[in-house]
Amino acid sequence: MNVILAIIIGCEIGFWVLIVAGLVLRYLLGKQRAGLVLLALTPLVDLILLVATVVDLRAGATAGIVHGLAAVYLGMSIAYGHKMIAWADARFAYSFAGGRRPVQYYGARYAKECWKDVVRTIVAVLIAAGLLQLLTLLVGDPSKTEALTGLYPILGIVLMIDLIWAVGYTLWPKKQPVLA
Repeated sequence: MNVILAIIIGCEIGFWVLIVAGLVLRYLLGKQRAGLVLLALTPLVDLILLVATVVDLRAGATAGIVHGLAAVYLGMSIAYGHKMIAWADARFAYSFAGGRRPVQYYGARYAKECWKDVVRTIVAVLIAAGLLQLLTLLVGDPSKTEALTGLYPILGIVLMIDLIWAVGYTLWPKKQPVLA
């Protein structure tokens, strides 16, 4: 397995381990500050991945799809990380600490949340594109970075799918289920 791919997988696992450990400390063990510290460490996972990717490329590796995947992962993690942590926090608090039931959105409110995700996706795409450009410049050899530049259209497709999703739920709002 490619080293960068292994690091991406390890970083994703590490991200969720930090979140779960932080929530366990926070809600089950009553260690608010320690839990918050672990949750605040999640960006460190992104930094580890960025450094590993840059080191691998600077050591002469030809940029592959996994290097580009690292850039996309970083963009998504930075743009959606806070939302994912808040999502996990709300469900953990509800399930284990008597917190409020997480709110389900329908209708216009759901559409509004979809549009917030479009903004997050724009941020993620811009970060990923910027990192792809940075990695391309660091390598300095177009023949070694074709896999990176080939990801730009995919970023556009991801953004278009999210945009279509938001437009769809704006035109045809999500309906609240009818309880039998």
